[in-house]
Amino acid sequence: MWIALRPGSRAASALRLSVELGADASLDSTLPAAALSPDGNTLAFTAHPNKAGSTQGERVGNDMSGVTLTPRPSTGSPTQLFVRRLDRTEARPLVGTENAFGPFFSPDGQWIGFFADGKLKKVSVMGGAVLTLCDAPTGRGGDWEEDGNIVFAPNIHSGLFRVSDAGGTPIELTKLDLSTGERSHRWPQVLPGGKAVLFTDIRGANEANIAVESLGSGRRKIVQRGGTLGRYLLGGYLVYLHNGTLFATPFDLDRLEATRAPVPVIEVVKSEPVHQSAQFAFSSTGTLLYLPGQSTVSGSAISWITPDGKTTPLLNARGHYLDLHLSPDGRRLAMSLLDAKQEGVDVWVYEYQRDTTSRLTFCAPLNVRPVWTPDGLRLAFASYRTKRGVANNYWQHADGTGEVQRLSESDNPQGPSSWHPSGKFLAFTEENPQTALDIMVLPMEGSEAGGWKPGKPFAFLNSPNNETTPMFSPDGRWIAYVSDDSSRFEVYVRSFPGPGGRWQISTNGGLWPSWSPKGKELFYEEVSSSRIMVAAYAASGGEFQPEKPRPWVSNSVPLLQGADRPLDVSPDGKRLAVLLKAPDQSQTRAKEDRITFFFNFTDELRRIAPTGTR
Repeated sequence: MWIALRPGSRAASALRLSVELGADASLDSTLPAAALSPDGNTLAFTAHPNKAGSTQGERVGNDMSGVTLTPRPSTGSPTQLFVRRLDRTEARPLVGTENAFGPFFSPDGQWIGFFADGKLKKVSVMGGAVLTLCDAPTGRGGDWEEDGNIVFAPNIHSGLFRVSDAGGTPIELTKLDLSTGERSHRWPQVLPGGKAVLFTDIRGANEANIAVESLGSGRRKIVQRGGTLGRYLLGGYLVYLHNGTLFATPFDLDRLEATRAPVPVIEVVKSEPVHQSAQFAFSSTGTLLYLPGQSTVSGSAISWITPDGKTTPLLNARGHYLDLHLSPDGRRLAMSLLDAKQEGVDVWVYEYQRDTTSRLTFCAPLNVRPVWTPDGLRLAFASYRTKRGVANNYWQHADGTGEVQRLSESDNPQGPSSWHPSGKFLAFTEENPQTALDIMVLPMEGSEAGGWKPGKPFAFLNSPNNETTPMFSPDGRWIAYVSDDSSRFEVYVRSFPGPGGRWQISTNGGLWPSWSPKGKELFYEEVSSSRIMVAAYAASGGEFQPEKPRPWVSNSVPLLQGADRPLDVSPDGKRLAVLLKAPDQSQTRAKEDRITFFFNFTDELRRIAPTGTR
């Protein structure tokens, strides 16, 4: 009788709750910023503490070109890892976790893995010593296995690797299939049972698929086209993001395939299409947390800025611009432009005195990093136009005539930075799996009249550290560049072709070195303050003699982050072309200090997308 009359079991009601972080900080929403412990009781997140005078962090790697820098958004302080138990109102910062991003929990919820300063690290949820596990120059997601190993993406152009949670040498787990155009494997999740790994397969500026690979056989297949950050939820669902909307579909764990058409679940989840990242995470108990909001990529305008801090429009039309480079005569501006549908990036040339813009490249998916030759006749650029899915160096006449010519060929991503004033050498960056970002030089033989022939590239700097953005001085005797061998990026100068000493220019973090064509001055962005700095210099024999850097503009300049080379110096050295953040990306934007919890999320999925075959 009791069995007949007892109430029937009912799914728990879905419940959404917007919650303050519990810290005077703003979420870092460039890469995944938050994680939930498996039991759903502890929140970990990376955020910028709201305190003045802190050191600005940075990380390396631009997902569009793959060979330069993507600094953190300038908010006046580096990110830090925070932990909050949900039965408490306050979050605790964990000491020693500056510049952290991409947190994830251990299976028992007692440790947090994260990326910082080019390394994969871990720290106890109680705090204490931060332990470095291995190198991860441009980490793109990690997942902690039950057996004590961590699967992670160490680079923006690599497959997945596995390393012990005690540290050691990573072992390659998945390999990019360059013949099909794969560029990156990232945001991994080891599926229950440990026999397969789910990950995002990046193939273009806005081309991403959810793939799964069986760890025993190595067989791989795409389980959802047009999605990123796929996650399997206990209860049998695949959840992923597409165009800012969270979708879900029933998923058969044995067959490793979706069994029904996906349905939209949440329509406005904050995402970052350049990195193919989004702000959501799950616990094993079926709780979802997410950050509501639109994509963080918005159009920006290009401006002139003078030492008094005044800005005037250079190019009024807003767009997703990257890679500013003024022609030697100062009449044209080369740049990369992400198209409105975010399907590809091409090189464009803007003649600002005539207010005309012309497209130089037409080969999807990516053509980036335009660099003028000293005579202004050609532009070198990086392109992914081969089936191997790796950027190499090319050049073409700046007026669009003639054929595109390949300058270098490598299985490693490459991108040009600067021409020697003689036109005989091209300095470029190459991402090497063994030595991270290296500075290479391509010799050129011939002449414009008789024709040019590229020679064999040679290494200028290839230490285990990241060295990037090499810029030849106007007289060709020096190369300014950026290196992280002091644990953060600073600007240095070396003699060319060498040998010779090394001179550090920046003292508080530095990016984007740019020589003044007139006058002996070297410009750069000071990372800690977001100010444009300038250092005067002299040279005597083989000695470079820099003066103490000083602010070129007294106030901070909100350069657009995530864009390669957001500044360049005019030929007269009296003003800079700058790519500024759009108003909604500036430091005046609303603080992101709230996050939304969706309790009983799995029960909601059972209601709107019942499991079963098609």
